[in-house]
Formats: sequence, C-alpha cells, structure tokens
Amino acid sequence: MEMKEQELYQEAIKFAAAKHEGQTVPGTKLPYVVHLSNVAMEIVIAGFRTKSFNLEFAIQVALLHDTLEDTTTKLQELEEKFGGEVARAVSALTKNKELPKEDRMMDSLSRIKELPSEVWAIKLADRITNLQSPPDDWSDGKRIEYQEEARVIGRELRNGNEFLVKRLEAKIEEYGKYIDRRSEL
Repeated sequence: MEMKEQELYQEAIKFAAAKHEGQTVPGTKLPYVVHLSNVAMEIVIAGFRTKSFNLEFAIQVALLHDTLEDTTTKLQELEEKFGGEVARAVSALTKNKELPKEDRMMDSLSRIKELPSEVWAIKLADRITNLQSPPDDWSDGKRIEYQEEARVIGRELRNGNEFLVKRLEAKIEEYGKYIDRRSEL
C-alpha cells in the first residue's frame, strides 16, 4: 500500500471504530472493529490479485460498510467526511429495513450490482469474513439459511471478483462443518 491508502485506512478505521464503539462481533466478545479490519484485509489481498482495482476507494468502503446499517451514522455524514462515491457504496451495502426481511438481501444485491466491481468485492469479502464459527444460539436451520444466503451472494456477484468468489466458495463448503445435517431428516 502506498502512503495514500494507509492514510485513508487510518481515517476510515478510526471513524468506524468510534461509530461501532461498544459493539462486538456476534457470538464473541471481540470488538466489532475486528470484523471491519478482517473485511478490509480480504479487500487488500484481493486488490493485489486483481487488475484495475481501486484500492483507495475499496479500503474506505470496506471499513465503513456497516456504519449506516448498524450505527446512528447518517448518509450525509459519510458524504461530508468520505465523499459521495464512498457514501453511495456504503448505502448499497446497507439493507433497507423498510422492506420485508426476505426482500432485503436481493434489494441490496441489486443496488450493489449498479456500482463498481470493488463494491461487489466488499460484499463478497463481508460474507467470507462472516462465515466463521456461527453464534452458539443459532439453530441448524439458521445456519443452513445463512449458508444458502452466502451461495446466493456468490451467484449474484460471481462476476465481481474472481479471487473473492473462489474464496467465498471455499468458505461456504467449510461452513458446512457447523451444520448438523441429521437435523434436516
């Protein structure tokens, strides 16, 4: 990373850490900023393996991707601090809570697909990062549903970033170890 990316990373992670203060990674005691930095790490690695990848833009969006959905941050605040392009990308990655729950993911994916491929990559990286050990209180049904939703993301965004699509496919299969398939019988 050049100095520019490092400065953008620092500015975005400090903002996001402050906004997510007190939040933890679901099912853990880890501060939420760990999730954000893991998504950003996936993006940095993908950026090195992808031609014509705007890392300056992507690193900011990766770190800020949950600020609208999970904090009191407003779109205007993101626009003022990080610019319209970053704010629009974060907005596309944010599920519309006014829609029925079953429609939210596809709505977000359709908005993501209208934006540069770096935004597609962030959604892929987000799900890769989320396919860790699920919270203990999740039923097998919830785990199966989450794995299937990951498959939908992979199918819908399969042209977004070849490296991350392959990573997601591997993580989806690996996630199967958290599901007791006998409960489906």
